[in-house]
Amino acid sequence: MAAWNGVGRWLIVVGLVIAVFGVLLTLAEKWPGFGSAFSWIGKLPGDLSITREQFSVYIPIATSLVLSILLSLVLSVLSWLFRR
Repeated sequence: MAAWNGVGRWLIVVGLVIAVFGVLLTLAEKWPGFGSAFSWIGKLPGDLSITREQFSVYIPIATSLVLSILLSLVLSVLSWLFRR
């Protein structure tokens, strides 16, 4: 069971990083100059937005791809740093 302690710690760290990122995105509008850094999220070409009379659907395809690539790069760099 000792092997699971490391996995549990990593899950806690990842959860905290996601929570901090969420708080930063929430507060980004209130800080001058910082809000424009994340203004591209959800507004890329390739993000689908369909609005009709009784419903609306938003599908962030391009934003999901960009965030996936960025997260993959960050995790690869962190993996490389911790392997040394």
